[in-house]
Amino acid sequence: MRRIVITGMGAICALGHDAPSVWKAMTEGRSGIGPIHHIQPGQLRNGGIAAEVSDYDPAKHFDEARRTLLDPFSEYALIAANEAIRQSGISFQGEASARTAVVIGTGAGGETTRDDLYERLYGEHQGRFHPLGIVRMMMNAPASQVSMVHGITGPAFVVASACASSNHAFAQAAMMIRSGMVDAAVVGGTEACITLGTLRAWEAMRVLAPDTCRPFSKGRRGLVLGEGAAMYVLETLESAQKRGAEIICELVGTGMSSDAGDIAAPSDIGAAAAMNMALRDGGLSPQDVDYVNAHGTGTVANDSTETKAIHRVFGEHAREMLISSTKSMHGHALGAGGALELVAAIGAIHDGIIPPTINYLEPDPACDLDYVPNVAREKKVDAAISNSFAFGGLNAVVAIRRMG
Repeated sequence: MRRIVITGMGAICALGHDAPSVWKAMTEGRSGIGPIHHIQPGQLRNGGIAAEVSDYDPAKHFDEARRTLLDPFSEYALIAANEAIRQSGISFQGEASARTAVVIGTGAGGETTRDDLYERLYGEHQGRFHPLGIVRMMMNAPASQVSMVHGITGPAFVVASACASSNHAFAQAAMMIRSGMVDAAVVGGTEACITLGTLRAWEAMRVLAPDTCRPFSKGRRGLVLGEGAAMYVLETLESAQKRGAEIICELVGTGMSSDAGDIAAPSDIGAAAAMNMALRDGGLSPQDVDYVNAHGTGTVANDSTETKAIHRVFGEHAREMLISSTKSMHGHALGAGGALELVAAIGAIHDGIIPPTINYLEPDPACDLDYVPNVAREKKVDAAISNSFAFGGLNAVVAIRRMG
């Protein structure tokens, strides 16, 4: 089987505008959650908090002609992809262009553009739309934009499976590389969902926290939406070694399952199935895993169910592992969540630091594992998994390992 390594990483979210800044904020336990700046007070019932990308000026990244084509979810994807490709040093010249894939996960698509268009139609009763509205909001836009900017002519598409989108994208890219269809892939997730329409819809589900995100903590009151993107360069070990690339870590396994149960309520059986599949695919035993970056949304049902799933998979070893949810810092970025959380899993392997679960108040009897509350902890990590579990019962898990 062809071994897959990660040679480039890029990110932008509420914690920073590049991957090193995001990782530093995670290790410091810094929160990106705060008041929403572009929505008027009183328009939201939950107090109007989210994890926005702050101090962001698209003009610093894109010229005016390109900006007219881009919704923020495509902007974020391009910024993160550009960073990952620069770090990797990979070239897409010649045959490599057709031997590279672009696979991006997103759950919501171009919500900013969609919200603006509907405000004009229903709020202002305007009859004319921007002629580029469709190409800005369509789900496949970020994959198309990354392929065009970098001249990548291999398979390019978007995976949309709600909060599991990024990890499903990693799985699709890994399968294409392993099969020999491609030799490399630019892969990750992106989301720009902090819009009035999106937030009001989430409010209606009564799962948004009014104060902050407290995964696994007693007194948690729900999730907080976030936005941003993280992108990676995956390639064969042979390719990376041949060109002398610095290898960040090895992607060894992916696991996917469907609960086939409730559209919103999670299942510990389904989540455990995806974790077990990722371990088997990666040739890992439960005892090999040192860190779990949990889905950890901060809702009562999700966190207790995920805890049960971890017990199912890891048995007694579950109490020896360290587990944390970085959503407590960068919010729940929906389809980009898994990609942003892989920054944490990679950082744990690379630097031996486990980012904390911040805002933690006190233990919940239903969540009885070590969630690294509030303060980062040092620990050597040889292997880690990152969990993503979506509405609709769609589960996807990625397993990574230190290069030996």
